[in-house]
Amino acid sequence: MRLMQSTWNRRQWFASALAASAVAAPVSMPRKIRVAVIGQDGHLAEILNPLPSLPDVEIVAACEYSDEALASLVKKKGMEKAKPFRSQEKMLDEVKPDVVAVVNDDGARAKAVLAALDRGIHCIAEKPLAITRADLAKVKRAALASKGKLGMLVPLRYAPQFLALRQVVESGEIGEPILLGGQKSYRRGASSTWKNKRSSYGSTMLWIGPHLIDLFHFTSGQKMTEAFCWQANVQDPTIGERENVVGAVLRLANGGVAELRMDYLRPDSAPTHEDDRLRIAGTRGIVEYTAATGVTVLSNSGKPRRIESLPPKGDIFNDFLESIYKNKKPTLTQEEIFHVSDVIQAAEDSSRSGRTVKI
Repeated sequence: MRLMQSTWNRRQWFASALAASAVAAPVSMPRKIRVAVIGQDGHLAEILNPLPSLPDVEIVAACEYSDEALASLVKKKGMEKAKPFRSQEKMLDEVKPDVVAVVNDDGARAKAVLAALDRGIHCIAEKPLAITRADLAKVKRAALASKGKLGMLVPLRYAPQFLALRQVVESGEIGEPILLGGQKSYRRGASSTWKNKRSSYGSTMLWIGPHLIDLFHFTSGQKMTEAFCWQANVQDPTIGERENVVGAVLRLANGGVAELRMDYLRPDSAPTHEDDRLRIAGTRGIVEYTAATGVTVLSNSGKPRRIESLPPKGDIFNDFLESIYKNKKPTLTQEEIFHVSDVIQAAEDSSRSGRTVKI
């Protein structure tokens, strides 16, 4: 790895990932896998985009909660053979799919996840799995008891830049991670009106927070034990109850600290939808990522450098399927899903109570 003089930009990251996806070699499964989709309010592209490289996987059914939304869903590429349903329970009982992808609004998610797990159907769901602590507990109990496996759509851990951060940490070059910092900044007018009501959105911590919490854990290897969080809607009535500013501080299991900031303050004129940043400071150095600089390393072992050669992009849906049907170790485990869910719920509780909450 050598120091690069050119500036990286986010469009290059995604162009590279898209190119890799376009030439991805077919991945075979031991048998045909029949998938049903519930909703389209989350990372549905993580399910549909890999389909050309998954010849044994077919979307056979789709459920939405209005005729208009259902018509929109079944028109999407990859959904051509999906039988339409307005009732998720009727769909699951009639079609009996092998896998269900749950990408409905946050408030409706726990019910859909439980419907799949209670029937022993494998389920990969948008995050958060639930917007209340009581519903999260139900989902966790169901996942532990079900024959169906549970996945969660946190795709950033499969992105080349964050895989590179993890590799640097695992190499030992920066020592033990003891200070983590993360940012997710979205465009001010970010879409989806369902996000403007607490009953269907939950909160910005619950919706965006899983991405950063998962990256903290995935790249540093550290779990979190306490959370303190603030979140509010400041001077933006156009997005209803949705919080546009969030800040949180988390205690790491090794005594270190993680801090995150999230917002809907990025101008609509910004060239990209979001601005993600991640910094890991360890006892012997620092590794960080920003769109402007790429992945950079500063450590006791040498001169500052930018990492030019990144790991290949992973795929969260394929990883989930292979863990089930090929007995491969998943990149995202159920324990990690539960930990991320517990952390964001603790941060959510803290923002409502004004107190530190143990995880």
